[in-house]
Parts: sequence; C-alpha cells; structure tokens
Amino acid sequence: MGSNLGSAGLMLVNTLVNIYLFVLMLRFLLQFSQADYYNPLSQGIVKATQPVVAPVQKILRPVGRIDIATLFVGFLLKVIVITAIFQIAGFGMPPLQGLLLAGIAGVLNAILKIYFFALIIMIILSWVAPRASHPGALLVMQIVEPIMAPVRRVIPPLGMIDLSPIVVFIAINLLDSVVVGSLARAAGLPGALVGF
Repeated sequence: MGSNLGSAGLMLVNTLVNIYLFVLMLRFLLQFSQADYYNPLSQGIVKATQPVVAPVQKILRPVGRIDIATLFVGFLLKVIVITAIFQIAGFGMPPLQGLLLAGIAGVLNAILKIYFFALIIMIILSWVAPRASHPGALLVMQIVEPIMAPVRRVIPPLGMIDLSPIVVFIAINLLDSVVVGSLARAAGLPGALVGF
C-alpha cells in the first residue's frame, strides 16, 4: 500500500508541475502572439510566473517575440522534476541525454496542448458567441491567430465554412506524434513523465 501511495504522490507532483509548465508556456505564447498585455488573464499569468521567470530574464533577454527565459525555465522545471521523481522512486539518476530530450519534449508537448485546446475553444466560440468580448475569448483568439493566419492565406474560408482549423489540428497532431513522440522515445523515459 505504501508504494502505491508513494506512486500516487509522485504522479500528483508530476501533474502539478505539468500544470505550472502549461501556465509558463501560455506566458511564452502570449508574448509570441503579442497578445494584449493588459488583459486581466494575461496579467494573472504574468504574475503567476514572474517569480521564476524574472531572475532568468536578467540573463536571457527576449529575441524579438521569443521569450527565451520562459522557455528555459519551463525546460529546467521539467528536467528537475523528472530527476527528482527518479531519485525519490529509487531509480537513481536518469541518463543525461534522455533527461535533456525529455525536457524538450515536455516543453513542446505543453505548447502543442495549449494550441490544441485554444483551437477547440475558438471553434466553440465561433458557433456560440462569434463576437464575444470576454477577456478569455479575446485572449484565445489572439493566441491562435499567428498559426491560423498563414493557413487562411493558403486555404481561405469558403463562405461561412473555415477549413483552416482542420489543417491546423492535423499539423498539431502530426507534430505531437512525430516530433514529441520521437523525442520521448529517444529519451527512453516513461511517457507519463514527458507529457500530460
């Protein structure tokens, strides 16, 4: 019973860290998409992540719209938690190469999940409230626009039917299965430690 309880505890810690990693990558995507900084939800995300990102931003400055510090903090957080789980579970130190690959896969997985969920929310909003002015709805639209705009230029809407979300969903699933899946397999670590 004790080992089951310990296992559940480790998975709980991993889940909580994945949620925080999700929030960190949301911060990264907000800056990447140049979303409204004064949106109350943006402010909440920045406040929740500022204590860990601000010290790193003094060293790693953003490059254009890419916030390297937030990416690095997310990567580091994932690597630390995987190492801690391995140590606590009694497996020793995971291989360094596997650890680095798992950290990259975890960060990419979080970014792709955010895009996936944001697209679903965007599609539902387009049916239910196409002109919604809620801060959350505006933020979702601003996050997905950088990935939707290039696809819309190639596949314009056909009247009221917009096929671009389908293409983006396929691209997200391909990236998740091919790139993230390959990194996770190359890491040689349990899949539950890499992604959600």
